[in-house]
Amino acid sequence: MDDGMQEPAEDWGPFGRPLFNDETRRALSRVGVVDVGSNSVRMVVFDGAARSPAYFFNEKVMAGLGAGFTETGKLNPEGRRRAMAALKRFRRLAEDMGAMPLTVVATAAMREAADGPAFRAEVEAETGLKMWVVDGREEARLSAQGVLLGWPGAYGMVCDIGGSSMELAQIAEGRVGKRFTSALGPLRLQGIEGGKKAVKAEIADTIDRLATEMGVDHKRMFLVGGSWRAIGRLDMERRKYPLHVQHEYRMTPQGIADTLKYIEETPLDSLRAMTGIGEARMSLVPLAAMVLKQMVRRFKPRDIAISSYGIREGMLYEQMPRALRERDPLIEACRFAEQKDARFPGFGRSLYKFLLPLFKSEPESRLRIIRAACLLHDVSWRAHPDYRHEACFDNATRANLGGLTHSERVFLGLALLHRYKSSRSGSRFEPMIELLDPKEIAQAEVLGRAMRFGAMFSADQPGSLGELRWFPKKKVLELWLNDHAHDLFGEVARARFNSLVSALGAQSEIKRQRFRAA
Repeated sequence: MDDGMQEPAEDWGPFGRPLFNDETRRALSRVGVVDVGSNSVRMVVFDGAARSPAYFFNEKVMAGLGAGFTETGKLNPEGRRRAMAALKRFRRLAEDMGAMPLTVVATAAMREAADGPAFRAEVEAETGLKMWVVDGREEARLSAQGVLLGWPGAYGMVCDIGGSSMELAQIAEGRVGKRFTSALGPLRLQGIEGGKKAVKAEIADTIDRLATEMGVDHKRMFLVGGSWRAIGRLDMERRKYPLHVQHEYRMTPQGIADTLKYIEETPLDSLRAMTGIGEARMSLVPLAAMVLKQMVRRFKPRDIAISSYGIREGMLYEQMPRALRERDPLIEACRFAEQKDARFPGFGRSLYKFLLPLFKSEPESRLRIIRAACLLHDVSWRAHPDYRHEACFDNATRANLGGLTHSERVFLGLALLHRYKSSRSGSRFEPMIELLDPKEIAQAEVLGRAMRFGAMFSADQPGSLGELRWFPKKKVLELWLNDHAHDLFGEVARARFNSLVSALGAQSEIKRQRFRAA
């Protein structure tokens, strides 16, 4: 990044500067984005792995700029006050964090309100922040790109609901296709006269029009936006789902129907008490539920996924060169974590190569999770030894990692648990482990014990000292050692190897051979 370039900041668009001049860069340092929506104003500061940035800071104020817009055509006065206060605070915080210049993007309320331009000028005068107001189609594109940041191979339809609008976009092969905007935000729907019947009619008519324009052949629907996440959280509560990670949470059409009925029949105060969802957000859920019901009815998706990534992440994706976009966000995040936190950065790659013979028949989708586990196997070493296995499981299942399904999160967590502890019985993780089938559970245990042995066997490159040869039909695991490995294969390393053999249900043979590691 060349911060000394002379071109005016506005020539670079919303970011004010290029973030990814160097396509080989691995890290992103303190990039702040503010999303001024109809319902909330949020600042996120990104840091860490460039392809899978972490949330260094994340704060939201439910300002309600779009409240009452249908009746007045203007921004809500109290919303203006709260939004201005939030932006002043965000500016000060960003300066202290070294995250300036902030990128400030505004959506439906600001672009449609009669006093939007005046408020924009007021913000710039009082804070120095330039606010970029995007139209509905651009909002749809940026939100869809946020989904692509988390799922490089994602396909289907992105549905982003805000306070005053709802955007749809088609994604496939890493690109955004058709996109449309509508006035189906809950704050906007609150102002429709004629009661519930009129609101239902407006929703049905609008979605019918969108279906005509977008088509209905979208097997997967990605839901972006706080109201959708609230419904996803309520779906988890109804199902007693054990893993409360919103990103990549999957729902079925029938499951959504059951949850929407559950919402309709349960007092909002009770739902809030169960989930901790804020009052301002919960008040919009019934209207958002009516929209989602019609979306599922009309578009008939087979699979519905919650995306925690949206317009803010989409703005990062916007600036990524293709070479960076094509990297695996999971592996990039794990490489960054290893470099930052492991005792021996780079050892994870050697460990993966050493253990690969055990998994040579696995598809690439599983090998990438095994690779991720090897990169993460040592990043929790600072935790207390008695709780290190728990720290590993929590880190994998709750960390901000893109490109992971929930079952893959649990598989990764279980493998890392067994990296430090042989037994998992009686642990608080058992409800989550039930998300895996018995074969996956067994394979995660094998991987964990294999990492435990590999890390104990050598602190440098285990492949330079020996190699594993696995014969699954004969159930025989051979360990070939060269002369330099004789002293390293001591009592503890032998015990770890035997533990791996036991997990495989195999017999072992120790062989001696002089060879040169590949």
